[in-house]
Amino acid sequence: MGRRFTQSATGAHAGGSEHPGPLSHDINWAGERRSAIGLASLLCTALLAMDAGLGDLDATRGALWTGLAVLVFVVLLPPRVSVGPGVLSTRGLLVERTVRTDSLVSIRWSDGVAQRMILRDTDGGQAEIDPTVLVRNPAMWRLLDADTRASIQRGTLHCGGTALRRLARRMDRETALTVFKVSGLR
Repeated sequence: MGRRFTQSATGAHAGGSEHPGPLSHDINWAGERRSAIGLASLLCTALLAMDAGLGDLDATRGALWTGLAVLVFVVLLPPRVSVGPGVLSTRGLLVERTVRTDSLVSIRWSDGVAQRMILRDTDGGQAEIDPTVLVRNPAMWRLLDADTRASIQRGTLHCGGTALRRLARRMDRETALTVFKVSGLR
């Protein structure tokens, strides 16, 4: 099996040649993908069965319900996030975005229905991730935290201290809750 190299928007290779070291992936992504497939399949099956039961099923309606199920799958499928030393990558169905975490310029927190962290590096790369991915994957958080500290020391990170402190507090809170659960105190 060979190494896979993908080219980011800035032309840099994100395959790991610049940043050797272990890559940490979202451990819950496969389950979320299965859930998206299951829900889309369930929706398609229910709609097709309903139409078939009512006698209204034809090729046009079948294609419409199948298209709707595909759209539901696309909406529900989360991007696959991986973090390595100096690099964070998000891969959706069509686009892969890579950002150098050891030379970040800004980290913004986007509140709304779905919270997002938007990371931007000195090369112009930008990636958007759900902060719960980092909460569920402490190894990813440790790599990202170490690299953001390197960005701060280099002086490239101009904006994002508040977002980092907010995420660090959330990580500490989740870690404490996990310790309490494991020890039987909660």
